[in-house]
Amino acid sequence: MFSGIVEGMAQVRRLTREGSNLHITLACDFAAELQIDQSIAHNGVCLTVVSLEEGGYTVTAVQETLDRSNLGLLQVGDYVNVERSMMLGGRLDGHIVQGHVDQTARCTAIREMEGSHYFTFAYEVDREMMRQGYMTVEKGSVTVNGVSLTVCNSQENSFEVAIIPYTLEHTNFKYFKEGSVVNLEFDILGKYIARLRSFD
Repeated sequence: MFSGIVEGMAQVRRLTREGSNLHITLACDFAAELQIDQSIAHNGVCLTVVSLEEGGYTVTAVQETLDRSNLGLLQVGDYVNVERSMMLGGRLDGHIVQGHVDQTARCTAIREMEGSHYFTFAYEVDREMMRQGYMTVEKGSVTVNGVSLTVCNSQENSFEVAIIPYTLEHTNFKYFKEGSVVNLEFDILGKYIARLRSFD
């Protein structure tokens, strides 16, 4: 379980294919603190550390993960947002994030307003998934590339988020441009409520 409060960014060192799996080797500031089998969210995708090396570590993404997220688009040198799993008893500064990406979205607009940046994302709508809570609501929570954010201007197939300068500087939002593909995880509480309502 994660909170969506990104610890920093990791840079892709190597990408190695093994059958349909992709081994991703990354470098990050806290690599020396990691252990084998530890869970880390990468752009919001929970992956397990399978090996360690000087200043870096390797995780493996299966084909289902590559199909549902933007990890299959990674290239050597790219940066991903990383967050280690929550510690029991720690503060929940963001919201409950499972690390199970629901789908991708595409950045359609970026605008600056009084020091903050507003990003608009559009995604494909599936009516059945919407019925089960895979959607955004005004002032609700959504996870974009692993970052816990508050939704504004929620539409049927798009939404907007505001990014403060600190978040822009410390996440890969600073590399986004129109057309960038991002990972979405919709609010798990909304999914449970929508699912329960379906039994009425």
